[in-house]
Amino acid sequence: MHAAARQGLCLIGNIRLRRRFIHRVALGRVAAITAGAILLSGCHPDDFVASLTHPIPEHFDLNKSTTPPHVSRWWTKFGSNELDRLMDEANFENLDIALAVAQLDQADAQAGVAGAPLWPQLNYAGNNQRTRTSGTSVPGIISPATERNSFSRVINASYVVDLWGQNRALLDAALHTANASAYQVEVVRLTTRASVVNNFLTLAANRERVAVAEENLANAERILQVIRERVGAGTASALDLAQQESLVATQRASIPPLRQAAETARTALALLLGRPPQGFRLKTRSARGLRLPKVSPGMPSALLVRRPDVRNAEQALESADANVYAARKAFFPTITLTGQAGFQSALLSTLFRPESFIYTIAAGVAQPIFQGHKLKAQLALNEAQRRGLLETYRKSIVSALTDVENALIAIRENMLREAAQRVVIEKSRAAFNLSEQRLREGTIDLTTLLAVQTTLFQAEDLLIQIRLTRLQAVVSLFQAIGGDWDETVVLFPHE
Repeated sequence: MHAAARQGLCLIGNIRLRRRFIHRVALGRVAAITAGAILLSGCHPDDFVASLTHPIPEHFDLNKSTTPPHVSRWWTKFGSNELDRLMDEANFENLDIALAVAQLDQADAQAGVAGAPLWPQLNYAGNNQRTRTSGTSVPGIISPATERNSFSRVINASYVVDLWGQNRALLDAALHTANASAYQVEVVRLTTRASVVNNFLTLAANRERVAVAEENLANAERILQVIRERVGAGTASALDLAQQESLVATQRASIPPLRQAAETARTALALLLGRPPQGFRLKTRSARGLRLPKVSPGMPSALLVRRPDVRNAEQALESADANVYAARKAFFPTITLTGQAGFQSALLSTLFRPESFIYTIAAGVAQPIFQGHKLKAQLALNEAQRRGLLETYRKSIVSALTDVENALIAIRENMLREAAQRVVIEKSRAAFNLSEQRLREGTIDLTTLLAVQTTLFQAEDLLIQIRLTRLQAVVSLFQAIGGDWDETVVLFPHE
């Protein structure tokens, strides 16, 4: 198991610890989600509100069911044990997930750095010093040089009073950024799972296409042998023979690209599993035996909590909102309390006597007056970043709704297309069998026979491609509704 990916199993615990830390410093996140609109209220007094221009629809156009989707381990619904094994390995070994987990750790650490100014800073200083002064430092006077010792043990303390909430806002921003990184891990995990399934389907479909192409090649060669016999008997021309030989060559040339596509999918799967492709073998030979899962997309408003990318955009927006608040408070005075306490003595033996105790207490105020418009520019920058992230958040919601609708359209249209193509296969195969029979009887025009062969070969190959597209449309739907990731169940079960 990859070490970083194994660390990803601790993701839930990391988020729980982080949320307990948020409560401990009296911070919170307020997210109100309704079917009519989305309102994000920051925990700061400036009352920033983010909303959508249009309300969330009550249902999807192509699926009006509001039944929550059943998506637990959704990839198992395709009915392939080999796919299940690949997915289990990818969950632990995928390098993109490992990278996302490492970035989450960085964000967690950065949140710790941002929270440090809320606490007093304590430092210990121990000093042992021996000095010798010059006896000729005064012109015209020569006196004995003096030597003295100095010993001190001091604790220094400083604390910036967060009177305006600037440091607390910066911590809030860092915590939201860490939350966004946690959601990004789930975005990468969902993308990885969809890529594993799609490449597995591509591998299976192209191997099936190779098998069908080889079967069609055998059929074409059988027809070629009959034509050669007729040429020998004088009932077919050299042109007829050349045309059939051309068809055979064309069919044979179509096989290598299909093998290449299958092998490319195999190596892509190896990469998704974090392993070299050399020696990586898969048994699956056909997509024909895979089940076609049925899934309800549920309510459109559920995407706001089911899609990790939407939650990622929301957290990034809240982080930007906190940064704007902090930039505004930078205009106010900074109050700093400092203190020093310890012992100082010329002799080590008297260092810790009551008479050697020293202390200093001070308070300072710093008010920005002129910094070359730096503070105004910083505020303008943070506000512009917030506006940009607001549009990103809005777009993520609309994109999520669009993704689901597109997947539903693809499933419906490819279902109809597959049914129609099966009729084409049935009729084309009947025509091929009949034409082969008439060829042996010598009662068919060879031009017609070539057309019938070409139609059947292309129709059988196209059917596999349509089936693949339909299966991948289902994968797109699972991905569009957020997969089996559920924040309320998986991330925060005790709230």
